[in-house]
Amino acid sequence: MLENIKIDEILFLDIETVPQQASFELLDDSFQYLWDKKSSHFRKTDETAAVTYNRAGIYAEFGKIICISTGYIHFVNDDYHFRVKSFYGHNEKELLLEFSNTLNLFAAKKSIQLCAHNGKEFDFPYIARRMLINGLGLPKVLDIAGKKPWEVNFIDTLELWKFGDYKSYTSLELLTKIFGIPTPKDDIDGSMVATVYWKENNLERIVTYCEKDILAIAQLFLKYRGESLIKEDDIRSITLFQ
Repeated sequence: MLENIKIDEILFLDIETVPQQASFELLDDSFQYLWDKKSSHFRKTDETAAVTYNRAGIYAEFGKIICISTGYIHFVNDDYHFRVKSFYGHNEKELLLEFSNTLNLFAAKKSIQLCAHNGKEFDFPYIARRMLINGLGLPKVLDIAGKKPWEVNFIDTLELWKFGDYKSYTSLELLTKIFGIPTPKDDIDGSMVATVYWKENNLERIVTYCEKDILAIAQLFLKYRGESLIKEDDIRSITLFQ
């Protein structure tokens, strides 16, 4: 059925998130209490809430988005070309608003489906939750309340790989390896993002990593369809979607 999906109507995306603060001690008392309560469900008996705070970024209630990278495939002379645009910065509300406006512009020109790896469990709900927390309205494609399953325009490359098997998680890094796709983890991986952001203050490094992820997701989707990979010369960063 993947061949029935119009590939130029897919917007590939990936997000990078970090804890709200550089350390547990910088949280106010109420958030320290709430993180202690939240982390008690998964931390080891000899661990404190402060020790596990580096994991806070994966929860929308305790983290924030610092980068959303997006990309789409289009045809040029019968070859696939990939266009990349990233939204990033220290002001989460501003980057989310810019992303939302661009998403609406993209959706106004054509039908749109969002594609991410583990997107249904992480990226899509995380973006929606952070938009609401920041007082922003949801773009139509993310506003899925009341929709029937077949009306939700989400594609998840992890779900596609499961083929109905819900017992395990398969990382993007592993899938790129077995399909012969260049790894997006050649510099940093997700576990290092908070350190690179809060301690190294190197947001550009994180953006580069995020853009490698969305390219890998697009390449993986093409492999699922039995098609050739996008050539390196056919990848370009852009400032605006045309």
